[in-house]
Amino acid sequence: MKENAVARIGILTVSDRASRGEYEDRGGPAVHDYLDEVLTSPWEADSRIVPDEHDPIKQALIEMADAGCCLVVTTGGTGPAPRDITPEVTETVCEKLLPGFGEQMRTVSLRYVPTAILSRQLAGIRNSTLFINLPGSPKAIAECLDAVFAAIPYCVDLIGGPCLETDPKRVASYRPHD
Repeated sequence: MKENAVARIGILTVSDRASRGEYEDRGGPAVHDYLDEVLTSPWEADSRIVPDEHDPIKQALIEMADAGCCLVVTTGGTGPAPRDITPEVTETVCEKLLPGFGEQMRTVSLRYVPTAILSRQLAGIRNSTLFINLPGSPKAIAECLDAVFAAIPYCVDLIGGPCLETDPKRVASYRPHD
């Protein structure tokens, strides 16, 4: 854990239409707004938009990890449609998968919509970067992040990232005491 370091956080929107400028990206800004609301420690965003294609997604994920992002949050491409491939691409760049994140996000989402079982969110680690795949809906993004964010700062600690502090009134991060 690196004290007082500015956390670099990647926000990757995966969308054919948004990448072509045909559709306003609402997912990436929703992630940014969520992080602004929850994090009290200093952070900076590396925000990008790519189409639903294997190579651009993979390249962006690797570049963000190599650029020092401790956390990369993707939005979009987690459904069952043929072009929804974000989880498959994320899995190819990860050294370890953390299935509990996806399980928890789907469990919480099922309280709101029965189609949450169609979502294929996952999380994994590459070197010192935690990747988390989220759906594209701003409402679902907040619900999913609320479901797992308490564990994110400790996970980032464990993989050697900067210390992420949260507003305990919004999300109380959990760090076990030794």
